[in-house]
Amino acid sequence: MRARLNILATLVAVALVIFATSIFTVDQRQYAIIFQLGEVRDVIERPGLYFKWPMIQNVRYFDKRILTLDAAEPERFITSEKKNVLVDSFVKWRIVDPKLYYISVAGDEARAVTRLSQTVNAGLREEFGKRTVHDVVSGERDRIMEQMREKADQDARKIGVQIVDVRVKRVDLPTEVSESVYRRMEAERKRVANELRSEGAAEAEKIRADADRQREVIVAEAYREAQKIKGEGDAKATATYAQAFGQNPEFYAFYRSLEAYRSTFKNKGDVIVVEPNSDFFKYMKSLGRGAEKTSK
Repeated sequence: MRARLNILATLVAVALVIFATSIFTVDQRQYAIIFQLGEVRDVIERPGLYFKWPMIQNVRYFDKRILTLDAAEPERFITSEKKNVLVDSFVKWRIVDPKLYYISVAGDEARAVTRLSQTVNAGLREEFGKRTVHDVVSGERDRIMEQMREKADQDARKIGVQIVDVRVKRVDLPTEVSESVYRRMEAERKRVANELRSEGAAEAEKIRADADRQREVIVAEAYREAQKIKGEGDAKATATYAQAFGQNPEFYAFYRSLEAYRSTFKNKGDVIVVEPNSDFFKYMKSLGRGAEKTSK
């Protein structure tokens, strides 16, 4: 009886071991490939609990998440100007075809990274070789990255990998190139500044000319208005004089003579040379005769 119990316990233990070795789980962050006698039997992409034949089947897991390939040291590339630039870049990639990935690189991530590094490096070298330092530093960086991603992804698909993104973290210039670039940038900024100064000077001259024109117009209009008012005043004064002359011609003539005397002998040093019998002294003579009659 006891021997039978031992045999039963042994069978149960063996069954449990076999059952335990035939069960495996797949995480949502993983792919699983089932191998049977060294050959790929099945690829599992969905998470869950699965079974396999013990002893004759085994399982290998591969990461489903997006992985990062970050260059250890900046790479030196040559631009179309034959100048060196130091480029520090990184690549985002993930496995999309586990079976092809295993067949291509034996499921070895190091081999896959080496293959991707070579592809990206060659692509960047080609793209940088088509462009100037200014383009790769600031002008067309986004365009370079997009084209690089597309080219690298085409090659990576051959090993079951997708290139999600390619980015340049930093583009540095060697010392000798930096000085040349800075000098050119300085010259460019000076050229732009001179253009802006020229445009400002031209605009200032335009404003001054417009202001001078407006001033001339305003002065001319003011002079015309003044002459008009003066003419109206002169006309009114002439009309008043004419009216006064019409009412008493003798008094008007006498008043005009007094105005002439006042203007002529305004200062003590004023001298006038005329004939004694001139009409200029008409009223002075008459005043003298009136004074004589009064004295008599």
